[in-house]
Amino acid sequence: MEALFSLVVGVLTASGIYLLLRGRTFPVIVGLALLGYAVNLFLFSSGGLHTDAAAVIGESFAPADPLPQALVLTAIVIGFAMTAFVVILAIRARGDLGSDHVDGQQGEDGDMLQ
Repeated sequence: MEALFSLVVGVLTASGIYLLLRGRTFPVIVGLALLGYAVNLFLFSSGGLHTDAAAVIGESFAPADPLPQALVLTAIVIGFAMTAFVVILAIRARGDLGSDHVDGQQGEDGDMLQ
C-alpha cells in the first residue's frame, strides 16, 4: 500500500509541476491544485498508513494520529479558498489583458502585443 501511495503522490507532483510550466493560466491553476493534493496526501501519510486502525482512541491498540488529519482538513479549506481566488484573478487578468498567457505578451490571434 505504501508503494501505491508513494506512486500516486509522485504522479500528482510530476503532473502539477508539468502543468505549472505551461504558458496559459488555466493549466497553471490546475497544476497548483494538483500540487496541493500531493502535499495533502504527503501530510496525511506522515501520520502513518494503517488499514485497520480506528479513528477513535480506545477502539484499537494503535489508533490513527489525529494531528495529520487535522492539518490536511485545514489545508483542504485553505487550498479551496486560494484556488477560488486564483481563478477569479485569472478571469480578471483575461478580461483586462485580452490574453490568458501567463506572461501576458501574446494576443488572442497569436501576435505579440506591443
